Amino acid sequence: MAYIAAISVLAFAVIATSCAADTDLLQDICVADLASGISNFNSFYIIYFTSTLVLTLPWLILVGTKVNGFVCKTNVSATDFFFDGLAKPGLTNTTSGAVVTGANVQKIPGLNTLGVSLARIDYAPGGLNPPHTHPRATEVVFVLEGQLDVGFITTGNVLISKSIKKGEIFVFPKGLVHFQKNNGKEAAAVIAAFNSQLPGTQSLAATLFAATPSVPDNVLTKAFQVGTKEIEKIKSRFAPKK
Repeated sequence: MAYIAAISVLAFAVIATSCAADTDLLQDICVADLASGISNFNSFYIIYFTSTLVLTLPWLILVGTKVNGFVCKTNVSATDFFFDGLAKPGLTNTTSGAVVTGANVQKIPGLNTLGVSLARIDYAPGGLNPPHTHPRATEVVFVLEGQLDVGFITTGNVLISKSIKKGEIFVFPKGLVHFQKNNGKEAAAVIAAFNSQLPGTQSLAATLFAATPSVPDNVLTKAFQVGTKEIEKIKSRFAPKK
């Protein structure tokens, strides 16, 4: 009976922790030491019930640096909590006509363990932020300028889309494929907020056609029901420029 109770408590703790995008902080600040090569020790506790007492046993797990956040550095200053990279528009002379400027823990070390980050996305007229996902965060965008067609696709393959303009907000649920496209004749820009210090981004096209090592052609031909020539042609578009 005590064993079952202990397992139940542990299962509840794991489920409760997994509901958060990032784990909760256990101190005021933990400014990321981005240059550190030291491994982190992560710990969790198992509560073991006996007939007469409750024992809390720590279990230590050695994990690689940056697996779940960064190690804290000792010397902290205001610059660790500051970033001015979103003040000016980014250059949109890219293939897709859009550029993302991140303000995550890699740019603001003070965000480590705080579970939030921002990004600015700028779009040329007709510019597209291609279909992608953020595996670790929900995204909320606020339109600074212009108008965009935005949308996400549910796991049931339903497209939820809308046109949004300056001053309006749209939400992209965590992990779902989504996109934004400037549908106007002028430049557009949004500020995106995430409930993770490092939300991660997976662009569908680049993930499938520019992976290293390459995804086998026979996997992609079967998935997309096209020939090898078509797959190779698409892959060549994503090959590094020489």
